[in-house]
Amino acid sequence: MKNPLVLQTDFGLSDGAVNAMYGVSISVDSNLRIYDLTHDIPPFNIWDASYRLSQTIDYWPEGTIFISVVDPGVGTDRLSIVAKTKSNHYIVTPNNGTLTHVADRIGITEVRKIDERVNRLPRSGESYTFHGRDVYAYTGARLASGNINYEGVGPSVDISEIITLPLPGSSSQDGIISGNIDILDVRFGNLWTNINREMFIQERYCYGDWVEVSIENERKKKYQNHILFGRSFAETRLGEPLLFVNSLDKLAVAINQGSFANAYQIETGSDWRIYIKKSQQK
Repeated sequence: MKNPLVLQTDFGLSDGAVNAMYGVSISVDSNLRIYDLTHDIPPFNIWDASYRLSQTIDYWPEGTIFISVVDPGVGTDRLSIVAKTKSNHYIVTPNNGTLTHVADRIGITEVRKIDERVNRLPRSGESYTFHGRDVYAYTGARLASGNINYEGVGPSVDISEIITLPLPGSSSQDGIISGNIDILDVRFGNLWTNINREMFIQERYCYGDWVEVSIENERKKKYQNHILFGRSFAETRLGEPLLFVNSLDKLAVAINQGSFANAYQIETGSDWRIYIKKSQQK
């Protein structure tokens, strides 16, 4: 059986770019099973691409090939690579930080540079601005179909050459839990943090507690309020904020049937920090 091929880009679906990647892949092997992770990564946002891979990869069978194309450096000397993870998945991507979260949470065991002399769409050699189609889709499809094995991708690259973005951690000190706003639950505007539920519980927080939440960007305070730590949105009224545990077992902040991100102009990345401490409010 062919290995699944999963695509992620910042291309959107308003033109033919993603469809062209499908076409290249099917031309390699018409029996391939191709799926979309997302094509709505904000343009050039490598951080979001890195997170979405880490969010998704665990739920796919071993051997799945992921193609992630968020590539503001397309046409430059940045490497085109295929990384093998400790979970036995493969990620076809530019070496520009897209592997940050996967390398940290899952681990990378091997990296190979794509040899474009053999792993490039025929008759595309003069194009330098659509590697997603000409290099990544073609190589990913060849790997997923079994036309090449992993060694056939190209020469090995030292793992130390993987480019990663700054990845702040979470911590608890003097009664204050601090972390990062990792990503948005985009459609609903919820803030997903990197603070694990276990850390929160170890500090003796319980459902029903009130907490003081502060959010800062580059040390400028963007939000501060007392909010409820609850199991579900049913524990708050419409328009009220809530601290809860999301589907990845991490803390998240939301507004009941509203967008927290839009209401307070909150974004994501290493510069967005959240601080939580116990509140006396009831």
